Order: sequence, then C-alpha cells, then structure tokens
Amino acid sequence: MTSATTSALEVEETAEALSGYRRKAFALAGAGVAVLVLAFGAGELLGEPWASQAAALLSVIGILSLGAGTGSWVIARRMRRALGAGAWSVHPAVAIGDGRTATTVVLRSPDRSEAWPLTVIATRQRYELVRPGPDGVLWWCGDPRVGGVLAPPGGGELIWAKPVRGGHVRRRVVARAEAEGLMHRATPRQPGSRVPGPVPGPVPGPDQATDVDSVRGPEGVQGPEGVQGPEAVQERAVQGPEGVQEPEAVQGPEGVQEPEGVQDAARPEPAGPTYAELFEHARRQAGPRGGRAPRPERDPREVPWWRVRSLRRVAGAHRVLIALGFCAAVGAVTLTGPPKEDALKLYAVGALVLGALVYSCHQLLTTGRPAVRALVRAVTGSVHVRRRYTLLYDPRGGAPVLVLFPMYGGWDARPEAVLRLIPPGPPKQPRRGLPAEPAGSVELHGWRDVTADERPIVVAWIDGRPHWPAGPYQEADGPEFAALLDRLAPPLEAQAS
Repeated sequence: MTSATTSALEVEETAEALSGYRRKAFALAGAGVAVLVLAFGAGELLGEPWASQAAALLSVIGILSLGAGTGSWVIARRMRRALGAGAWSVHPAVAIGDGRTATTVVLRSPDRSEAWPLTVIATRQRYELVRPGPDGVLWWCGDPRVGGVLAPPGGGELIWAKPVRGGHVRRRVVARAEAEGLMHRATPRQPGSRVPGPVPGPVPGPDQATDVDSVRGPEGVQGPEGVQGPEAVQERAVQGPEGVQEPEAVQGPEGVQEPEGVQDAARPEPAGPTYAELFEHARRQAGPRGGRAPRPERDPREVPWWRVRSLRRVAGAHRVLIALGFCAAVGAVTLTGPPKEDALKLYAVGALVLGALVYSCHQLLTTGRPAVRALVRAVTGSVHVRRRYTLLYDPRGGAPVLVLFPMYGGWDARPEAVLRLIPPGPPKQPRRGLPAEPAGSVELHGWRDVTADERPIVVAWIDGRPHWPAGPYQEADGPEFAALLDRLAPPLEAQAS
C-alpha cells in the first residue's frame, strides 16, 4: 500500500475477505433451507419409526444453519457499511482472557489518550485468526462507541466487534490491558504512511557458510539482557540426539555443500526490517513455552518415519487411529442389539465415523506419507547451510515462523527468507518444544525436493533436534514477502519513552 486510502474497501484483501464472508453466509442460509425442506419430506421418504426421528434431527440442523447464515448476513451488512464509510487504522492491541477462551480485545487510541475495550462477535475458530500476539497490532475500521471491524495486518480476515457494555466491566478490562503495558507500546505505522523501498529480488539459494566467529554487529551494540546478539554467536557443530553423528558428507563450515545450481552471482540488496528490529520484536514476542520439555523421540535419520512420534502426527496417523477407535466403539454397540428406535441414530453415527476413517486414510496415503518422506529426505541429506534466525509468531493463528538472515551479516542485515514451523507442542501448549531463545543460529537441511512453485523443502535443526516446516522455504521475492514481515513484526513509528 503506497498511499493512504479513503475507504477500507479500496484495499484488495479487504474487499475479497468481505465477498468471501458474504458468500459463506448465503451458502449457510441456503443449506439450512434445503435441510428444512428435506426434513418436511422425511415422512414421505422413510417409514415409521424412523420418519419422526429423522424429521426432528434434520429440523434442528436446518434451523441452526439458517439462523447462523442469517446472522452472518446481518453482520456482513454492518461490516460493509463500516468499511465503506471509513479507512483502516492500526492500533496496539491486547487480548483479555485466559488461554484460548478470550473474546475481548483492547485497542489503544492513536493519540495514547484512551483505550477501547471491544467484544469480538465470532466463533472461537475465527477469533483465533485475529488474536493479537504479545507484540501484536490490529487494524480497525469503525466507531469504538458503536462497533466496527477488526482485522490482522493486511485486512485479509474480518471480525465484527462491538464496545464492551457496563462501566465496571470496561474499567476492569482496561485496567488489565494497562497492566500488560498497552499504553506504553511503541506507536505502529499507519497504512499508507510508509512508501516501501525497492522490492527485494529473488534469492538464488543459500550462500556458503562461513566461520561464525566473523559475525559482528555494530561496534559496542549489546543484545537485550539474557539474549545474545550476532557478535556473541559461536561456531559449533549442530548434532542430533546424543551419540548420533552427522552424515559423512557434512563437515565443518568450510565443507558445507551447496544445493545444485547455486550461482555466485551478486545478491540484490533486499529492503525491509533489519536484524536488529526483528530481534527486538522476537524478544518481545517470546513467551513461556509451557509445561515440561517434550519427551525425547527417535532420530529420524536412523529409524523409519512411522517410529518418530512427531512425524506420525505430521502425516496424520493419529487421526486414523482416532477414527478406528470410534468405528470399533460403534461396532461394539451395534453387536449388543440396540433398540429399534435408536437404530437410525446409530446407523447415522456409524456412517459418519466410517466416512471419517476413509477420509483420514485417504489423506494419510495421498498427502501425509509423501510429505513426511520429503521431510525425511531433507533431514538425512548431506546438503545443509547455516543461518541466523529470529523466532516470530504469525498473528493469524499464532504459528511460529523463523525469519532467516545470512550468518555473516551484522545488526543491519536484511532477512533473506522465512520458514513456517509446525507447532511442536500439544493443542493447549503449542509452543512447548520450540527453541528456548528468540534468536540464534540454525542449520537448514534439505534442498533436494521442491514444491510445485519451485520452492525448496528444508528442515530446521536447532539445539540438537529437528523442527518440522509447515511450508516450503520462502525467499525474499516480492510484495508478498514484505507483507508477511509487516504482519509478523508491525512497523513502528517511534519507540515508547
């Protein structure tokens, strides 16, 4: 976005998101009407005693679907009015609540004079798309006294929000937000206030690793307390679990091999935030990893992938086992001879769990197994390179993302790529098992397989264990990369006093 807009609907991502929201609302309402029609015809299609049960079940489903679709359509109209009447503004934001159940967001006004407590009107799944992180900001369009639209940076996901009611509740919510430092946050740049520099050109591939002792930041610059900056990074061999040696072809920094086709052509100077800026964002976003350290697992370089716990989860084998368990339970109930009046319900449940089993097996064979085999080929390959990283979190769902920098750069180095990671922890503690420090060095293994759009598949090895990627190695190759960095680490106008 190179210039300020007069209407939020002029932002392409916002217009597309609103159109998609309206289509889903109409589809949900239409499905509800179709199910209700089917419910009225159930008596003609089925005989007793199943007709009344089927009609009641379909009626409940149809009413719920029609109600949800109608409500979504009403909210879509409100969103369109608000987005058409105003422009996006960017605000520091804090989510108030415990764990993943929070539905209240507090925004700080641009002039730091007040805080706006807002109630999010959305399901939990959609709310997670815009949940602000520890260093997060949200886009806002509307009147905080009436209601408006929230979105993550970029305006690609839309959530309706209204002001929190009740003076006592508002004061309590604002006090919690102030206790988390909302009023002292740095001021984010507003959309259109920054004219971007030249778009970084594509990076042909990783450079040959050099001795990390030569990595230095600006003279005299120290990292935040407890976290070391690039001048403190020491060269060391990255090893797997105890007793496991690297493949013979992998040597020290002088012997690191490059992927085929990598040329020594001069790399264009990329634009975007510096290592120092993203280092600060990563330090602020760093939070508790939660619970005890993950249990050790087998080395994927020594055993088949199905004996590695994390790879089984990546492949989706656990979903197959869950579906098998439900099928076994339904089969056991069927063998006991249920009453005739419950037979229809049991058959419906059996059809659902059998469909889930077939679908999970299909996903495992067609998607999961090929994906983990590519990861195993990457982690067992002899090609690997070393990079610095900062660990950030995507505000759309909170997924961890490694922003990668050259090993030989300083504090003013620019990012050359990002690598999205699969959260290694359980659903309630997704950060458990991530690197302990928000910045450090990483070995990238792979470069053998590529996706359909020619992006390499690599595996990050940090602190003696692999961290499986949620997507390919994404190089600094255009506006999409710059937009992702703005979402991960919102640009700031000035630091707070």
